[in-house]
Formats: sequence, structure tokens, C-alpha cells
Amino acid sequence: MGGNVVEAAAILLFVIGVLTYAVILYNELVRLRTDNDRAWANIDVLLKQRHDEIPNLIETVKGYMQHEQQTLLAVTQARAASMNAASIGQKATADLMLTGALRGLFAVAENYPQLKANESFLKLQNRISELEDRIADRREFFNDDINTYNARIGQIPDVFVASFMGLKPRAFFKVSDEDRKLVEVKLQGQSAGA
Repeated sequence: MGGNVVEAAAILLFVIGVLTYAVILYNELVRLRTDNDRAWANIDVLLKQRHDEIPNLIETVKGYMQHEQQTLLAVTQARAASMNAASIGQKATADLMLTGALRGLFAVAENYPQLKANESFLKLQNRISELEDRIADRREFFNDDINTYNARIGQIPDVFVASFMGLKPRAFFKVSDEDRKLVEVKLQGQSAGA
């Protein structure tokens, strides 16, 4: 009879140990998922700040860049697409489009000496450049968090708890091959070879 009690106690301790371990894994996976969400929220805040600066930038350059309406339109459309994006993937794609449009705008602005000397433009350009740098840093943190999360939910024994929780791998914030290409800037009145 004493053997049965020891056996039952051992089984009970084993079950308690397994449940405790499962709870620990569950909590760690919840923390990782929350870290992912926080990392994206940090990017989203910076994207919002950049969106808020763009109308000021457009107003500042309008008077100087009268012949560059297509460039201004591209920035405005990219901003609208970025603001209307709903999912993280859509926001990432729209953000990359907006970044490219801003680069194009700043490249074209190099051909307008009075604009480059405008204090408001310089402040806005510096502010947006600073925000771009901060967004790039936050993207790196986001991707690190996603990497840790994806690795954990794919490893044994975490994969079993992740499956129970319905957790799926999340996408990295990455640049498409199209966005890796150099931006070609053509100004009115210039030939492609000039």
C-alpha cells in the first residue's frame, strides 16, 4: 500500500510540474506576442509623426517647385496610402512607398537653391530625416522581436503551447526587391543623359 501512495505522489508531482512548465511557456509566448505588438506600436507612432509633418513640407515647397507637381503628387498619394493602410503588412508597404517618395522630393529639392536656403524647409527636412532614422531603428527592433517570437513558436516544446494558443508566425518588416532599386529622378527640361 505504501508503494501506491509513493507512485500516486510521483504522478501528481509530475503532472504539477508539466502544468507549471506549460503555464510558464504560455506566459513567455504571451510576453513575446505583446513585445511584437509594442514594437509595431512604436513604429506606428513615428509613422504618425512623419505623416503630420508632410503637409507642412508640401506647403513649404509648393511655391518653389511649381514645375514638379508630379513629385508633390507622389508624396501626397503615398502619405494617403500610408494613412489608410490597415494591417501591418499594408502599412509596411505604404511606408516604403512614402519613404521613396520623400527621397525623390528631397533629391528634386537639390535643384532649387532658394528652397535649400529656406529655414522652414531645412527644419522640416531635418525633422523628417530624423524620423526616418528612428523608424529604421524601430524596424530593426521589430524584426528582432519577430525573429525571437517566430523561433520560439517553432521550437519544441513551445510549438505545442503555441498551437494550443493559435499562434502563427508573423511577417518581418522587409524591403521588397522593387524598393531596393535606385530611384531615378528626372526633372522637366533635362534629358536622361544630362
